[in-house]
Amino acid sequence: MTTVLETIEGGTRYLEKRGIEDARRNMQMLVAGQLGCSRMDLYTQFDRPLEETDLLPLREVLKKRGEGVPLQHLLGKVWFHKHEFKCDARALIPRPETEELAEWILTWELPENQRLLDMGCGTGVLGLTLAAARAAWDVMLADASPDALALARENAELLQIPNVTLVESDLFSALQGAFDGIVANLPYVPEGERATMSREVLHDPALALFSGADGLDLIRRFIPEAFHHLKPGGWLVMEIGHDQASQVAGFLEASGFTEIAVKKDLSGVARFPCAMRPL
Repeated sequence: MTTVLETIEGGTRYLEKRGIEDARRNMQMLVAGQLGCSRMDLYTQFDRPLEETDLLPLREVLKKRGEGVPLQHLLGKVWFHKHEFKCDARALIPRPETEELAEWILTWELPENQRLLDMGCGTGVLGLTLAAARAAWDVMLADASPDALALARENAELLQIPNVTLVESDLFSALQGAFDGIVANLPYVPEGERATMSREVLHDPALALFSGADGLDLIRRFIPEAFHHLKPGGWLVMEIGHDQASQVAGFLEASGFTEIAVKKDLSGVARFPCAMRPL
């Protein structure tokens, strides 16, 4: 009978042959997911024999992972900040940079009664993380994709976060009122990069990735609209592509924003533009 360790080693070799990076960790995560334990728990179960009832579904997900289906989709979940979120092909897989953005915002000293908008919410990880950490905030999550919004709603219910509202909207078309703050992680990948992207990334919805020839079509529309949907003194912070900082800063200035700055991510990339609507 095949043991946990033998299964991990065999699956690792299979994934390595198919060009999967960090193959051993991937296989460990698949085994842990099937057994309902953590990856670290596996180290105490290496000699545990696996029944065919476990091996059969493992073979199925291993084949899919070898074909490039993202690990997060196969596990159906992703850890972000302090919470586990449901994750599938309906929305962009949350990136580490977005987690950096959430954690940065949570270091700010802001009033308790903030009305906040998460534009292009996808899975909801950014807006829901902020709402969970700031129970007095009124947080609205908006997305043009009904599928993504349904996933965000499932995550809000799963985490039992009450101080959120979800709205299907093409940017601000269905939104009312003004906000104290707006966060946005909109699609910013140039269309021309589609052919060079990894198999895993291309499992994300195209609507959440691509935005015109230079990746900035939606951001060009969004920034001036955001200005008019912020209260005086309201703030805006975004996540953008690795080479878009100067252009986005220009859009912000042209739209009337002040106190414009771009924070670097942990890799040193100018990733997070922030600005204020003047009082």
